[in-house]
Amino acid sequence: MSDRSAVIFGNQMPKKVQKKAAASKKKYIKKYGDDSGADYEIRISPNKYLGDALGIMNVKVGNQEISGEFDEKKGIIVGNIRMGFGHYRISMAIASAAKSMGYTPYWMDLNSYPETTCTKVIGAQNDLYSLGSRLSQKFKLFNKFVWEPINYEGFRQLSYNAADQKNSELMATVYKNVPKNIPVVATHVWPAQAAIHAGMKNVVNAVPDNWPMALHYAEGALHTVQTWYAYQGYRIGNGFNKDKVVKAMPEEALMYTGHYVDHELVANIEADCDERIRRSEEGKPMRFLLTIGGAGAQKEIFKEIIKYLLPYVKEKKAAIYVNVGDYKNVWTALTEEIPELKGYAKVHFGEGIENRSLQERMPDMLKGRLDGADLGEGIHAFWHENIFEAVYCTNILMRICDVLVTKPSELSFYPVPKLFIRRVGGHEQWGAVHSAEIGDGTLECRDIPHTIQMLELFLKDKSYLKSMCENIKKNKKMGIYDGAYRVVEEAMKMKER
Repeated sequence: MSDRSAVIFGNQMPKKVQKKAAASKKKYIKKYGDDSGADYEIRISPNKYLGDALGIMNVKVGNQEISGEFDEKKGIIVGNIRMGFGHYRISMAIASAAKSMGYTPYWMDLNSYPETTCTKVIGAQNDLYSLGSRLSQKFKLFNKFVWEPINYEGFRQLSYNAADQKNSELMATVYKNVPKNIPVVATHVWPAQAAIHAGMKNVVNAVPDNWPMALHYAEGALHTVQTWYAYQGYRIGNGFNKDKVVKAMPEEALMYTGHYVDHELVANIEADCDERIRRSEEGKPMRFLLTIGGAGAQKEIFKEIIKYLLPYVKEKKAAIYVNVGDYKNVWTALTEEIPELKGYAKVHFGEGIENRSLQERMPDMLKGRLDGADLGEGIHAFWHENIFEAVYCTNILMRICDVLVTKPSELSFYPVPKLFIRRVGGHEQWGAVHSAEIGDGTLECRDIPHTIQMLELFLKDKSYLKSMCENIKKNKKMGIYDGAYRVVEEAMKMKER
């Protein structure tokens, strides 16, 4: 195994950086062990939550009964981790595109194999990131002097990538019994780096966000990006060694694809946007979708949004969808702080009062009714115990909402009118900038007064929503939302070369 932490795209790392990277790996080995000699069995089974909708096949790794085989001709690995909802959502977009193109997506969540060193290492880093996210929203000084600098400049440096390259060597074992020719599309850099270390031959590293960072380098993989701004930044390694010029990525290592979006969202852009315009012109309640992830890191902002919108809900000028993902405690906290919610909210939890899965309830949701309630008015809360339904519920609601209210993370790239609230981490702000430039979202509202101002614009100026819908339709014609298809297409082409 070559040491990819020593030279990164032709950039020689200083000895002290290499030593620090090696020390990081040794620290994890001491804490979690080194299972590189293990020979984990693999079990393949349909995903019971989204297997029908997205064609997902789960890949389990560990000491268990072997069953199922990979389709080496039509199969494609979707490598991911659970770190918030973003990487899962991008993975679902890739899986959806793959299914629509006649391929079988195999779901490998490297954070779901508890017997392995791989998952133990990822879990530890995930816990730290989640803690930092929450603290950044509670303590302004921590956010200003610790969290923003780490997310904005720390992760940007080649020295950070060097450490990740060493640590990801401990993750490679999970790929040992995966056929090496099956293409891998990784929606986080660690599954991409681990796949390269394991000898997987056709690896695509689907880079998220719009702020180029060396964190996302996985040399040996094809890097795909969603914007031309990101393409330029990654090609020259802009700022990856502070103010020094670094060696550029080779042309063949980088590709612009457009936004990673699910097939069912892209295919219905015109119809969904036309429905939004029709509802607005007919004076129907404007539907606001609030997505609360990250263990409720931005609960305070959403609380003020709901309080502002409540009078409009009572007057049937607004409707609210709140998806708390798999964090039921967030909804409980909101109802305690806004007692009126209990009287107005229709709760759609778990499998609902009709005891049906999300896949079974999807047709009703798209028609605007669920559990006997009209989704066109009032307040509706959604929670699911498993992460697949928790994340995909937002995808369904995006199709029937008018405005998505979200931080400028992975959702910045989705074809729905968006109101961006304050970011969590400096890198996210560039998602809002890109969205505002192509006309399908607002600027980032960094405080509550500006968020309220934007809500007022949507509610009182019909042209605001309409222009975003028209821009989304234009963007589709230009192929801006076709990134997931292009990623899958390129991954399958790699196998033929």
